[in-house]
Amino acid sequence: MLLAIDIGNTNTVFAVVDGLLPVEQWRCSTDDTRTGDEYFVWLSSLMRNRNLETSVSSVIISSVVPNSLFNLKLLCRRYFGLDPLIVGTPECRLPAEVRVDEGAHVGADRLVNTVAAFDLYGGDLTVVDFGTATTFDVVDSDGAYAGGAIAPGVELSLRVLHQAAAALPRVEVVLPAKAVGTNTRDCMHSGVYWGYVGLIEGICGRIAEERGVPMKTVGTGGLATLFAKGLDVFDEVNLDLTVHGLAVINAFNRN
Repeated sequence: MLLAIDIGNTNTVFAVVDGLLPVEQWRCSTDDTRTGDEYFVWLSSLMRNRNLETSVSSVIISSVVPNSLFNLKLLCRRYFGLDPLIVGTPECRLPAEVRVDEGAHVGADRLVNTVAAFDLYGGDLTVVDFGTATTFDVVDSDGAYAGGAIAPGVELSLRVLHQAAAALPRVEVVLPAKAVGTNTRDCMHSGVYWGYVGLIEGICGRIAEERGVPMKTVGTGGLATLFAKGLDVFDEVNLDLTVHGLAVINAFNRN
């Protein structure tokens, strides 16, 4: 089986995948000081509980936090006896062309989502990923990565708003009962939720207009399900999109 590791700015996901089917996955906070030994103590107990500790035959890693890679490579080599495939390195081939400006860098997570979305839903598609940043990634008709947009993440915006305005509390992201709040918390709930609904609808609409073809839209990331309740633009919501993309890339390279 495949151990797929997705290192995000906020959380890291470990998933055991059989073929292209996720068997189990676990999440921990991203901490680039956590050692390979510490990862193993945590991960091995979870895998043992599901009788998966001896089943891993390959590992693939996607990371937007370069400092975390060293200890995760150490985990893979010392405890699984495997050299991991790292998305974004020359050794890891992608089943998709990357059509961006020469010298431009594209985050590994965005490339993985592109591969997954094309494999599942075809081209002419926009992936909206609710992470530390809210990203919009355009998948061309042939599966190539064609660029996109980056906006501040929802949770990040709330945290900065609380830190910058002393009178404003820290609030959670919820679907507000109405647009007009009658207290500070309800006003913040409305502004953040419906503000991001407008941002997503606006950017997805402009992408479709600019490309001049009907575009499918896929939502992923922790808040995708919540925002899908206020949006009509999502054709699909897939919380396992990145894990699926890692499995597709691994199979492409191994085969």
